Amino acid sequence: MSISVNLDKAFERSEKINVYNEGAIAEYLCGSNQYNKILACWNDMISTAHIMPAFGVSLNDLTSKAIQSGLWVEFDFGQQLESGEMIYEKLLIQVAKGFSGFNLIRYNSVGGYDGRCFYYDLNGKNMDELYDLLLKF
Repeated sequence: MSISVNLDKAFERSEKINVYNEGAIAEYLCGSNQYNKILACWNDMISTAHIMPAFGVSLNDLTSKAIQSGLWVEFDFGQQLESGEMIYEKLLIQVAKGFSGFNLIRYNSVGGYDGRCFYYDLNGKNMDELYDLLLKF
């Protein structure tokens, strides 16, 4: 059974935030200093964002390989959530300087990273502050 939430409010429900940097993973538990800083930066970044239809879908094998390079952030909810009739347990995002829009790749225990994505247009903002913050940890 999934819990229905507005996508922009879902991030507050995450139990931990995983940061992938060139394949190395760091986990920040809810309530930790790093978790709170990442969540605050994230919330500021998406405060004026528009949720839009994604242009494509994620394929588990390709996404699992992609997170071995570059910088990624993943919100892990520890339970099944549903937003816009799409179910997920985690949301994975590639983080890069200058990105002003990005896919939120859904993960669930049945199909991994397979399936439709959400898409955020940052509406005049970009990911620079989040990128710099994640590299500090």
